[in-house]
Order: sequence, then C-alpha cells, then structure tokens
Amino acid sequence: MQIPEKMLAMILEAPGQPLRSHEVPVPRPGPDQVLIRVRACGVCRTDLHIVDGELTEPKLPLILGHEIAGTVAAVGPGVEKFRIGDRIGVPWLGYTCGVCRYCRQGRENLCDHPGFTGYTLDGGYAQYTVANQRYGFHLPPDYSEAEAAPLLCAGLIGYRSYRLAGEGVERLGIYGFGAAAHITVQVAVHQGKQVYGFTRPGDARTQEFARSLGAVWAGDSDKLPSAELDAAIIFAPVGSLIPAALRATARGGTVVCGGIHMSEIPAFPYEILWGERVLRSVANLTRQDGEEFLALAPRVPVKTEVQTFRLEEANEALDHLRRGQVQGAAVLLVD
Repeated sequence: MQIPEKMLAMILEAPGQPLRSHEVPVPRPGPDQVLIRVRACGVCRTDLHIVDGELTEPKLPLILGHEIAGTVAAVGPGVEKFRIGDRIGVPWLGYTCGVCRYCRQGRENLCDHPGFTGYTLDGGYAQYTVANQRYGFHLPPDYSEAEAAPLLCAGLIGYRSYRLAGEGVERLGIYGFGAAAHITVQVAVHQGKQVYGFTRPGDARTQEFARSLGAVWAGDSDKLPSAELDAAIIFAPVGSLIPAALRATARGGTVVCGGIHMSEIPAFPYEILWGERVLRSVANLTRQDGEEFLALAPRVPVKTEVQTFRLEEANEALDHLRRGQVQGAAVLLVD
C-alpha cells in the first residue's frame, strides 16, 4: 500500500472554534502501533463536548474522532495482532498504563494514566491515523466501514451501559434516542426485553424511529411511561433526566448514566432514590467490552442507521448532531 507524505485532516485549534482543514504529515507508526488508512469515522456527542469546551483537557491542536474504521496500511515494530490490509476499528480508549491499581484489577476503563482517541491522542477526522495494536479491534466482516464506525463508541458504550443496568431486567427505559440508543435497543429486544424510549418532548419523528426498532412504547422524556421500569439508561447529557428516570424506575432498579458529560443535576427528594434504587455512571470501556460486543452485534444482527458526510463536512455533521437532526448516527466518509 503506497503511503503519501501528506494527508488531509480536520483540526480543532481551540475550543469554541470550527474545525479547520489542514494538510499535515502522515504519522508514522512507532513500536506496537499500526498506521490506519481511515475509511470512515463516526461523529459522536463526545466530539461536541470537546469542541464546545465541556471536556476541558484536550490535546491541542487536535484531530477529533474515536469511532474509526479503516485498513491497516503499515505496522510498527512488535506488532503481531494485525497485518497490512486487515480491517481495523479503533475506539475511545486508546491506551492504558497496565500497572496502576485499576489496570491490575481488570478495570482498565478507570486507568490512572489513560490515553483517549480523539481527545488526548489524535483521532480519525483524517485520512490516516496511528493506534496502539492492543486497543484496536478486527471489524466483523458483516459490516462496511461506514456501518461499523458507530459500533466503536455508540455501540460499545451502549453495550457497557446495558450490561451494567443489571440482570433480570424485563422493562428497560432509554432516555435520549440517538446513536447509542438506536444500537442498544436492538440488543435489548433481541434478548427479550421490553424497551421504553424517551425523547425530547414533542419529537414524534424520533419516537416513531424508536418504535420501528422494537420499542414497545415511546414518548416524551418528561412523562412517565405506560409501565414501571426495571432499569433505565440515560444517554442524553441532560441532568434533569436523572430524577425523571428515578421516578419511572421500580424499587430495586438501576439508573445508568451512559455519557461522559452531563449538565447540572437538580436536587431531588430522597424518596425517589429510596427503595434500593441504584444510580451509577459508566466510564469509558474495556477491551473485553469491545470483543464481546463486536462478536454479539452480527448475531443480533445490529443494523446501524447512518447519515454520511464527507470529511470536509465535519463541521456540518457536528452542527446536525448539536441540533438533534441526525437519526441514528453521523459518519464521516474519508476519501
């Protein structure tokens, strides 16, 4: 595979500014790294939080993007997991130290010294990127790169959130019906759950989308569902949804906050938490999450609905996501 000297990349120079198109050198893979020819990269709400300055410690200048699907173009010293020409997916978690107490306990998602793709490490809003071989996944053959890209964050975080909602759940609520929810609902329905979808008040189009994916009920997020929930997952970054979800959840149920950022949580009465309800967050993912989910997705089979943009249209894609105008997931196609 012929590798050029330069590549096109969409770069964030400062929070609050639009991404700028630049021609920059193609990175070279170091030890344990692979060089990836990016074919598609998902546009995640986390990218918005970075651009808008709500996540405050990005590497700057930064190439965003942590739902990367592409092809291995070159390998660095010590790489054994991938060969040139392999299809590869790269998620948010791009590095862990392996020696802190969390890593030693098998909780690498909480690593003291992590690296995050498209945040502290350059990501996939570019024609090429490098990644550590240990944090890449072989893509299922059932999916094109555009279809696979949302699996690498929306799918993985959705799966981890779904798993942490607990065993024995029959009625599952999902608040915020974007990219992660549209994947999670398919897994839940496949496993026999009744799913209740919650959207922005009055968003009839998205409610119909939820029902088309198998939700038994879909309605406004400020309303109670038609039945009491056993668990709820909140994907929308809206703090006021926490008391709403607690009120909708039965005693002993769990409310999972699946996002990396959320607006202020309002005060709420203890009585809606009482009754052994559990409120918890989800942080990042583990490689085991990735292996499990990417093996499960083709068996469901999960079908990702994507709205595609060219790499140069990254700002437009972010604006569509910010305005709630994306049904399913937004994906950049990289020439």
